[in-house]
Amino acid sequence: MADVLALVEARLRMTLGEPDARAAVTFLGTDRIEVLRFTDASGDGPVVRYATLGMSAAPMTDPTAALADPVRGPRAELVLSVRGGRADTDKVLRPLAVLAASPQVEGVVVAPGASLDTGEPLWPGAPFTSVLVGEPGGLVEDLELDEPMDPVRFLPLLPMTPNEAAWKRVHGAGALEERWLARGTDLRDPLRAGVALD
Repeated sequence: MADVLALVEARLRMTLGEPDARAAVTFLGTDRIEVLRFTDASGDGPVVRYATLGMSAAPMTDPTAALADPVRGPRAELVLSVRGGRADTDKVLRPLAVLAASPQVEGVVVAPGASLDTGEPLWPGAPFTSVLVGEPGGLVEDLELDEPMDPVRFLPLLPMTPNEAAWKRVHGAGALEERWLARGTDLRDPLRAGVALD
């Protein structure tokens, strides 16, 4: 387990640079989840990325499976990117850790297209209480592990307003992503309004 997390952290550092902050959260009956913060000052204004570390220590198990396989099964970490300096987004550390612990706590398999709900704003004043899990491979490449272990996938999280989350439940993740794209929605804006859904 420790070896997997060391490899995961090395991949994050190689792709995103050195973290400028990290926090650890432990929930009763679960392994520790860390959240690393990386700041990218290049481009048009700083982008802050939050990446979980610990979710991939064990494979996610289908809740209907009779026995959990300790080696085989999907592994993932979560990555959230927001524009820096516009909101107190560092308060997202605990909600992110809660989401990363959900496979251990609730037995869910987190996969692209899924919705994850925190039940509270992602940070103070945030118009988002849930996220859409995006496709991996865009920002941080999958991390191949020794057979028979599955690779670690780095899943981007896209914050959703309650209306967007409700609309996505009816129309699907692809339709919501198309709507965002068609409207030129800045998904990294921590204060953005919901996209028009009429």
